[in-house]
Amino acid sequence: MKHASFSRIAPALLFAAALIGLTACSSSLPQQAVCPPAQPCPACPTCPTAEPTPAPEPLAPPSEPLQRSSWEALPGWSEDDPAQAWPALRESCRTLINQARWQSVCAIGQQLGERPDSRSVRQFFETHFDPWLAVNPDGTSHGLVTGYYEPLIQGSRHRTDRDQWPIHGVPEDMLTVDLGEIYPDLRNMRLRGRLVGNRVVPYWTRAQLDEMSGLVPAPTLLWAADPIDLFFLQVQGSGQVELPDGSRVRIGYADQNGHPYNSIGRWLVSQGELKLEQASMQSIKQWARDNPHRLNEMLNTNPSYVFFRELPASTGGPIGALGVPLTAKRSIAIDPRYVPLGAPVFLATTYPLSERPLRQLMLAQDTGGAIKGVVRADFFWGFGDEAGTQAGRMRQQGQMWVLLPKGAGVP
Repeated sequence: MKHASFSRIAPALLFAAALIGLTACSSSLPQQAVCPPAQPCPACPTCPTAEPTPAPEPLAPPSEPLQRSSWEALPGWSEDDPAQAWPALRESCRTLINQARWQSVCAIGQQLGERPDSRSVRQFFETHFDPWLAVNPDGTSHGLVTGYYEPLIQGSRHRTDRDQWPIHGVPEDMLTVDLGEIYPDLRNMRLRGRLVGNRVVPYWTRAQLDEMSGLVPAPTLLWAADPIDLFFLQVQGSGQVELPDGSRVRIGYADQNGHPYNSIGRWLVSQGELKLEQASMQSIKQWARDNPHRLNEMLNTNPSYVFFRELPASTGGPIGALGVPLTAKRSIAIDPRYVPLGAPVFLATTYPLSERPLRQLMLAQDTGGAIKGVVRADFFWGFGDEAGTQAGRMRQQGQMWVLLPKGAGVP
């Protein structure tokens, strides 16, 4: 409430209180007496002793993020073909085998070879792993499952009349502070900033970087032909750029400016430009092309900005946060504060815009700025337009079971 409004209301409240006090001292109306009386009065009744107010019940502590479960609890576990996820597991083990808790199971997995049959893979997991249900702080076990993919955009090595939007590498003046090195409880948490004198201040936002144009203290790796395609490449975290001669350059996530990700789809819904059920990647792109004069306004509602690095050419998937190539339809991005990066995860959700079950073994091999929370996953659909269509439509509810080596317990 504004102070001006309160100044008009307060005198009226005081006047009403004075009237109530006078009524309380009327011996003819003792039933209307209030305590304490507004002024001494022999006819006023004795005020009763107030009963002490009981202290509020303390809130129940939040549930543990991972709770022990059983193989029977995994819906669709017996129908999935876990051998389809075996190549992704082998990729995870390239990194996990250096960690004590994973050494034994990864070594046993190596003995099964590159292409074991489904029965052998299922027996491997049921023998050497325990399933742990991912549970939100409020005790629920359902959460949001979205999709992402590796896009192909048009661009060039040099700025041209068509290619005018820079794809930046990591800025030279950006500082990264790993909080886990100071406070172990904050592992996987980092701060980004820049020095102003002897102070560390937040790094530039997307809008500020755009305003700086060619003065951004960062290398320009490539130039993109379309700003909305570049934006979604930043959202996906990796992609390929097709050059004028038809060759392609693969780029991947290198760092981020430290500002939180804000959904432009949610902004369009709040503006009344799209209905919630229409806020897919395809509809957002169409709105941008229909409203070029509002493009910067929309993009700059998201202060987050991703910086890239050029990756070696390869036939595999893009490199995820684990440092290994992602596998289409078998890799997911997770929040590493709750789900160990590299771990197998059984995901139970549905296909985009459908009630058809999508229940299968995945590998937690990536992270993302918008992937926050215990029961939260981003499903990697692969490369190209078809994968992009599925990813852009995916906004489902789902459950997750993290598979951890037997006897290792929760990290």
